[in-house]
Amino acid sequence: MVKLNKIYTKTGDDGTTGIVGGDRVGKDDPRVEAYGEVDEANSALGLAITQVPADSPLRPILLDIQNDLFDVGADLATPRAPGEAPGTALRVTERQVSRLEAIIDEWNAPLAPLTSFVLPGGTPLAAALHVARAVTRRAERATVTLRKLQPETTDAEPVRYLNRLSDLLFVLARVANDNGRADSLWKPGKGR
Repeated sequence: MVKLNKIYTKTGDDGTTGIVGGDRVGKDDPRVEAYGEVDEANSALGLAITQVPADSPLRPILLDIQNDLFDVGADLATPRAPGEAPGTALRVTERQVSRLEAIIDEWNAPLAPLTSFVLPGGTPLAAALHVARAVTRRAERATVTLRKLQPETTDAEPVRYLNRLSDLLFVLARVANDNGRADSLWKPGKGR
Protein backbone atom coordinates (compact mmCIF):
# COMPACT_ATOMS: atom_id res chain seq x y z
CA MET A 1 0.00 0.00 0.00
CA VAL A 2 1.21 3.49 -0.80
CA LYS A 3 1.61 5.89 2.10
CA LEU A 4 2.71 9.47 1.49
CA ASN A 5 3.27 11.60 4.56
CA LYS A 6 5.66 14.12 3.11
CA ILE A 7 5.26 15.43 -0.43
CA TYR A 8 8.74 16.86 -0.94
CA THR A 9 11.90 14.95 -0.09
CA LYS A 10 14.59 17.08 -1.78
CA THR A 11 16.24 13.85 -2.99
CA GLY A 12 15.46 14.78 -6.59
CA ASP A 13 17.13 18.17 -6.42
CA ASP A 14 20.20 16.65 -8.09
CA GLY A 15 18.18 15.65 -11.18
CA THR A 16 17.67 12.03 -10.15
CA THR A 17 14.66 10.05 -8.99
CA GLY A 18 14.12 6.69 -7.35
CA ILE A 19 12.52 3.86 -9.27
CA VAL A 20 10.97 0.72 -7.84
CA GLY A 21 13.76 -1.48 -6.57
CA GLY A 22 15.70 1.39 -5.04
CA ASP A 23 17.92 2.45 -7.94
CA ARG A 24 18.28 6.13 -8.68
CA VAL A 25 18.23 7.27 -12.29
CA GLY A 26 18.25 10.61 -14.07
CA LYS A 27 14.91 12.29 -14.41
CA ASP A 28 15.53 12.20 -18.15
CA ASP A 29 16.02 8.40 -18.15
CA PRO A 30 13.86 6.69 -20.80
CA ARG A 31 12.07 4.72 -18.06
CA VAL A 32 11.14 7.92 -16.22
CA GLU A 33 10.16 9.52 -19.51
CA ALA A 34 7.82 6.61 -20.33
CA TYR A 35 5.98 6.51 -17.02
CA GLY A 36 5.92 10.31 -16.92
CA GLU A 37 4.14 10.34 -20.28
CA VAL A 38 1.66 7.78 -18.91
CA ASP A 39 1.03 10.11 -15.97
CA GLU A 40 0.36 12.95 -18.39
CA ALA A 41 -2.05 10.75 -20.37
CA ASN A 42 -3.86 9.91 -17.15
CA SER A 43 -4.11 13.62 -16.30
CA ALA A 44 -5.50 14.41 -19.76
CA LEU A 45 -8.03 11.64 -19.29
CA GLY A 46 -8.96 13.07 -15.90
CA LEU A 47 -9.66 16.40 -17.56
CA ALA A 48 -11.85 14.66 -20.15
CA ILE A 49 -13.79 12.93 -17.38
CA THR A 50 -14.85 16.33 -16.04
CA GLN A 51 -16.95 16.61 -19.22
CA VAL A 52 -18.73 13.27 -18.66
CA PRO A 53 -22.12 13.40 -16.93
CA ALA A 54 -22.22 11.51 -13.63
CA ASP A 55 -24.83 9.05 -14.93
CA SER A 56 -23.09 8.35 -18.25
CA PRO A 57 -22.00 4.76 -18.93
CA LEU A 58 -18.67 6.24 -20.07
CA ARG A 59 -17.74 7.45 -16.59
CA PRO A 60 -17.02 4.04 -14.99
CA ILE A 61 -15.15 2.93 -18.11
CA LEU A 62 -12.88 5.97 -18.02
CA LEU A 63 -12.35 5.74 -14.26
CA ASP A 64 -11.33 2.08 -14.62
CA ILE A 65 -8.87 3.14 -17.33
CA GLN A 66 -7.38 5.73 -14.99
CA ASN A 67 -6.70 2.95 -12.50
CA ASP A 68 -5.20 0.84 -15.28
CA LEU A 69 -2.91 3.72 -16.22
CA PHE A 70 -1.51 3.68 -12.69
CA ASP A 71 -0.83 -0.03 -13.25
CA VAL A 72 0.93 0.83 -16.52
CA GLY A 73 3.03 3.45 -14.73
CA ALA A 74 3.89 1.02 -11.93
CA ASP A 75 4.88 -1.62 -14.49
CA LEU A 76 7.15 0.84 -16.30
CA ALA A 77 8.63 2.16 -13.03
CA THR A 78 9.59 -1.38 -12.01
CA PRO A 79 12.37 -2.85 -14.15
CA ARG A 80 11.78 -6.59 -14.64
CA ALA A 81 14.28 -8.50 -12.53
CA PRO A 82 16.07 -11.54 -13.97
CA GLY A 83 13.96 -14.61 -13.18
CA GLU A 84 11.15 -12.50 -11.73
CA ALA A 85 8.44 -14.78 -10.37
CA PRO A 86 4.87 -14.06 -11.53
CA GLY A 87 3.01 -11.83 -9.13
CA THR A 88 6.05 -10.31 -7.43
CA ALA A 89 5.60 -7.01 -9.27
CA LEU A 90 2.51 -5.24 -10.56
CA ARG A 91 2.44 -5.92 -14.30
CA VAL A 92 -0.06 -5.04 -17.01
CA THR A 93 -1.87 -8.18 -18.10
CA GLU A 94 -3.24 -9.46 -21.38
CA ARG A 95 -6.67 -9.43 -19.69
CA GLN A 96 -6.49 -5.64 -19.32
CA VAL A 97 -5.70 -5.31 -23.03
CA SER A 98 -8.51 -7.72 -23.97
CA ARG A 99 -10.95 -5.71 -21.85
CA LEU A 100 -10.11 -2.59 -23.89
CA GLU A 101 -10.63 -4.53 -27.12
CA ALA A 102 -14.09 -5.63 -25.96
CA ILE A 103 -15.02 -2.04 -25.07
CA ILE A 104 -13.77 -0.80 -28.45
CA ASP A 105 -15.85 -3.42 -30.26
CA GLU A 106 -18.97 -2.59 -28.23
CA TRP A 107 -18.80 1.19 -28.73
CA ASN A 108 -17.53 1.14 -32.32
CA ALA A 109 -20.21 -1.27 -33.63
CA PRO A 110 -23.00 1.33 -33.99
CA LEU A 111 -20.73 3.98 -35.57
CA ALA A 112 -20.80 4.54 -39.32
CA PRO A 113 -17.58 3.53 -41.08
CA LEU A 114 -15.18 6.40 -41.74
CA THR A 115 -14.49 7.72 -45.23
CA SER A 116 -11.70 10.06 -44.12
CA PHE A 117 -9.60 10.92 -41.08
CA VAL A 118 -11.40 12.74 -38.27
CA LEU A 119 -10.24 16.21 -37.27
CA PRO A 120 -9.80 16.43 -33.49
CA GLY A 121 -12.58 18.49 -31.98
CA GLY A 122 -16.33 18.69 -31.86
CA THR A 123 -18.01 18.67 -28.47
CA PRO A 124 -15.94 19.63 -25.42
CA LEU A 125 -15.87 15.95 -24.38
CA ALA A 126 -14.80 14.78 -27.85
CA ALA A 127 -12.06 17.40 -27.99
CA ALA A 128 -10.80 16.41 -24.52
CA LEU A 129 -10.81 12.72 -25.49
CA HIS A 130 -8.81 13.55 -28.62
CA VAL A 131 -6.22 15.34 -26.46
CA ALA A 132 -6.06 12.31 -24.15
CA ARG A 133 -5.70 10.08 -27.23
CA ALA A 134 -2.80 12.12 -28.60
CA VAL A 135 -1.02 12.18 -25.23
CA THR A 136 -1.57 8.42 -24.93
CA ARG A 137 0.08 7.95 -28.34
CA ARG A 138 3.07 9.96 -27.07
CA ALA A 139 3.23 7.73 -23.99
CA GLU A 140 3.13 4.71 -26.27
CA ARG A 141 6.05 6.07 -28.34
CA ALA A 142 8.09 6.72 -25.18
CA THR A 143 7.35 3.18 -24.00
CA VAL A 144 8.42 1.74 -27.35
CA THR A 145 11.69 3.66 -27.03
CA LEU A 146 12.20 2.30 -23.51
CA ARG A 147 11.58 -1.24 -24.76
CA LYS A 148 14.14 -0.79 -27.53
CA LEU A 149 16.74 0.55 -25.11
CA GLN A 150 16.00 -1.77 -22.17
CA PRO A 151 14.24 -4.85 -23.61
CA GLU A 152 15.40 -7.23 -20.89
CA THR A 153 13.74 -5.16 -18.14
CA THR A 154 10.66 -3.84 -19.95
CA ASP A 155 7.59 -5.88 -20.89
CA ALA A 156 5.60 -5.54 -24.12
CA GLU A 157 2.17 -5.48 -22.47
CA PRO A 158 2.27 -1.75 -21.56
CA VAL A 159 2.86 -0.94 -25.25
CA ARG A 160 -0.12 -3.07 -26.25
CA TYR A 161 -2.30 -1.48 -23.57
CA LEU A 162 -1.42 2.08 -24.63
CA ASN A 163 -1.97 1.20 -28.28
CA ARG A 164 -5.48 -0.13 -27.58
CA LEU A 165 -6.25 2.75 -25.24
CA SER A 166 -5.55 5.35 -27.91
CA ASP A 167 -7.84 3.42 -30.26
CA LEU A 168 -10.56 3.36 -27.61
CA LEU A 169 -10.23 7.08 -26.92
CA PHE A 170 -10.64 7.73 -30.65
CA VAL A 171 -13.83 5.65 -30.73
CA LEU A 172 -15.20 7.36 -27.61
CA ALA A 173 -14.44 10.79 -29.10
CA ARG A 174 -16.62 9.79 -32.06
CA VAL A 175 -19.32 8.63 -29.64
CA ALA A 176 -19.12 12.02 -27.91
CA ASN A 177 -19.63 13.66 -31.32
CA ASP A 178 -23.18 12.36 -31.63
CA ASN A 179 -21.97 8.87 -32.53
CA GLY A 180 -19.77 10.28 -35.28
CA ARG A 181 -22.49 12.36 -36.94
CA ALA A 182 -20.86 15.58 -35.69
CA ASP A 183 -17.30 14.55 -36.62
CA SER A 184 -15.41 16.95 -38.87
CA LEU A 185 -13.63 14.97 -41.56
CA TRP A 186 -10.30 15.85 -43.11
CA LYS A 187 -10.54 17.23 -46.65
CA PRO A 188 -7.09 16.65 -48.17
CA GLY A 189 -5.67 19.74 -49.85
CA LYS A 190 -8.63 21.93 -48.88
CA GLY A 191 -6.45 24.92 -47.99
CA ARG A 192 -4.34 24.95 -51.17
